[in-house]
This record gives sequence, C-alpha cells and structure tokens, in this order.
Amino acid sequence: MPNTAQDILNRIEAEEIEWVDLRFTDPKGKWQHLTMVSSVIDEDALTDGLMFDGSSIAGWKAINESDMILKPDLDAAYLDPFSATPMLILFCDVVEPSTGELYARDPRSTAKRAEAYLGSTGIGDTVYVGPEAEFFMFDDVRFENSYSTSYYRIDDIELPTNTGREYEGGNLAHRPRAKGGYFPVAPVDSAVDIRGEMVSTMIEMGLPCDKHHHEVAAAQHELGLTFGTLTQTADRMQIYKYVVHQVAHAYGKTATFMPKPIKEDNGSGMHTHFSIWRGKEPLFAGNGYAGLSDTCLYFIGGVIKHAKALNAFTNPSTNSYKRLVPGYEAPVLLAYSSRNRSASCRIPYGTGAKSKRVEVRFPDALANPYLAYAALLMAGLDGIQNRIHPGEAMDKNLYDLPPAELANVPTVCASLREALESLAADHEFLLRGDVFSKDQIEAYIELKYEEVARWEMTPSPVEFDMYYSG
Repeated sequence: MPNTAQDILNRIEAEEIEWVDLRFTDPKGKWQHLTMVSSVIDEDALTDGLMFDGSSIAGWKAINESDMILKPDLDAAYLDPFSATPMLILFCDVVEPSTGELYARDPRSTAKRAEAYLGSTGIGDTVYVGPEAEFFMFDDVRFENSYSTSYYRIDDIELPTNTGREYEGGNLAHRPRAKGGYFPVAPVDSAVDIRGEMVSTMIEMGLPCDKHHHEVAAAQHELGLTFGTLTQTADRMQIYKYVVHQVAHAYGKTATFMPKPIKEDNGSGMHTHFSIWRGKEPLFAGNGYAGLSDTCLYFIGGVIKHAKALNAFTNPSTNSYKRLVPGYEAPVLLAYSSRNRSASCRIPYGTGAKSKRVEVRFPDALANPYLAYAALLMAGLDGIQNRIHPGEAMDKNLYDLPPAELANVPTVCASLREALESLAADHEFLLRGDVFSKDQIEAYIELKYEEVARWEMTPSPVEFDMYYSG
C-alpha cells in the first residue's frame, strides 16, 4: 500500500528523526536538497509540498517566476546513513504553483510522464530498467583552469604509474596494469572492503544489490544495482552515486563518474538494461533472433534510429566522447548482437522468457538518469509503434571490421556538439504524450552549449605539446 502523510509522520516520531531532507534533481542530473527541521513537517507540508526558489537552479526559472513547490513522493523515503543525527530523505517532484501540475523541466516528472505514456500506448504497462554504473576512485586529484594555467593531476595507489614510486614503509607492488583490473583478487584489488561497505550501505537503505567488483582499468569499480521500474531505478541511481561519493570520502578517497579521467585506459559507462511487460507477460521474449520478440527488435530499431539524439541525454558531457572511441571496449558502432559486448545494443544471455532484455551500452553515469532512461524508452516505443526493424544482427567483433564493412555501420556521436545538434534536429519522438516538452529540450540544449563553448574555447596542455613550437 502507498504511504500516507500520517505514515511518514509516524515514522518521524518512531525513529526520532531530527531532519527531513527534501531532495530533487536538476537538469544536469545533480542531486540537490533542502533540509527541514522535522518538527515543522506536518500533513500539509507532506501533502501540498513546500515552496522554494527555482530560479537558483541552472536551466529552470527566471527570477521573476522563481517560486516553485517541492512535493514529496511519500513512497520514496530513505534514512540517510551519513547524517550525524537521524535524517529522512524524501524524493520530491517539482510542481508549478500556478497550476498544481508537474513542472515540465523537472527530470523526475519527465520520467513519471514516460511511464504513464507507456501505459497509454497499450503496448505494455511496466518498463524495467537495470543500470551498470562504473566509477573511478583516486587518492588525490588536483586541477586548475585559470588565466595562465591549465592542468590536472591524479594519483591512486592502484595506478600502474606507481610501480617505481617510493612509499614510506615500502612499495608493496601489487596493483593492476593498464586494462588489467578485471578482476584479480586482493591485494591487486585494493578496494574490496570499500566497495563492500558501499553495497552494504545501499542494502541497508533498501536498495536491491547483488554484487561488486573491480573493473578493467586501474582504480575503476562497479557495484551491482539490480533492476526496478523506470522512475524507481532513476531514484536508486541518485542514491548509488551519493553512497559511492560518501563512502569513498570516509575512506580518504575521492570517487568520480567522469567517463574518461584516464587517457590510456578504459572509461566508465552505465550500460542500461530494458524490458517491457504487460502484467506478468514479458514482451521482449519471443521466437526470433536470440529468443527475442518482434517488439524487442523494434525497440532496438528505435534506439538505433534515434541514438545520436539520445546521446545528448545518455552521454551529456564533453568528456563522454573521449570514452566513445574505438579500442577501449566502448560501444561506438550502432549495431545489435547476442552476447557481443562490442555492439551498442547487446542481448544478454538468458534461458528464460523473464530474462529477455536489451542492454544499451553507450550511456555513461554522468547522464541525468531520469532524462536518459525516459529518452531511451521513448526511442524504443517509437521503434515499436513504427515497426522499425534494426536489420541483421552483427555477431562478429565489431572492433575488427575491415574498413569497407565498417563504413556501412552507423556510429554514435563524436562530440557533445554533434549530440546537441542531433537532438535539435530529431526530438519529435520525445514530445509524444507530453513526456518531454519543446521548451524543456531547448532549455537543456542551451544549458549544455555553455559546456561545449567553454571546452572549445579553452586552450589545452595537449595543444601546447602539439603546436607550441610549430
């Protein structure tokens, strides 16, 4: 049964909650919060919401229309394990005070509208999403971008650059080499206990987790967050990133979801699994290729057709496109395959109908999960509605294709600029059911072009190396 306002108030009293933290997500995907003393939270606040200044969030309101409402989702309540005194986290939707409707630019509201739109199509009633978010942990990160200086330096006990370093007490030598971290046991894997605490913390908070492991690159890791419904999974991804940052911090380390912090090693992705159901019927299972239904193949067709526009949401940083290059296990080519991790859409192996799903491999964890998952769903639904077949599967290693064959395979975008241009040209599929709005997409593009401009106009140390003596 859904929680009522009284249920939340009873919990606040029973668990002696001192703070209620109202959390929401901005357009870029960053979690924001407003902390309230629990004694001022009453039934009206939980039912009607609380006012806040929306003009302070980049990409939202102008100063003359800044008042907005944070409306708690009473079924998305979690104890914060990092608060010094008991704190209850409440996920919030953003509401227009003038109309009482969900704000069109609120990412979480977009995700809810996407789920509602799926139900309205008659195709299915539930979409399940399972993300695999990778991240790096470092011991020391320094960077500066100023009038006359631009640099970054990273260090971690695991980096292969430290094989010859002198440490107080000695260099113990056990560390992964480049592309050598998948996945030897400790002491080469130095972060077993840190990842274990991250997973244990998420389980204590009520998240479904099944594993953790070292990833391919030195200092790179992944935790196993299992699937849920779309908005629910996006909520959990916000908790996932919060827990990773906080636990790493407690161990004196720093975590990042940057897709490509290290040039000469694998980058971090967020492979995302999708399946659509109608009641207890898995709609992606059938008698076609790899046990798939036509519905699933059409879903893949829609994702491939709209992939470049999707990149604006699934790969939303200039750094994202340093990961999406050949040679580092990144899914650059837009093809699908069974069990082939070089394809951008992979069909994971599974023996039962319930396990049939598609894994979209190009997203990364800097994506706003609400917008990325909603956009991927909308592309897939467009494929189903218009019977867009993805063509023949490619069960060969796509990284080793000869140039003549490679030229016929479409690719993801090569830059954030290209992704934003693609979204500007191809977004009608996102507007169906008022899931996204044109105003929202235009505001998002404008916000992201600021990052493109900063990147394109800033000289790089690499350019000094290549051109200074020219």
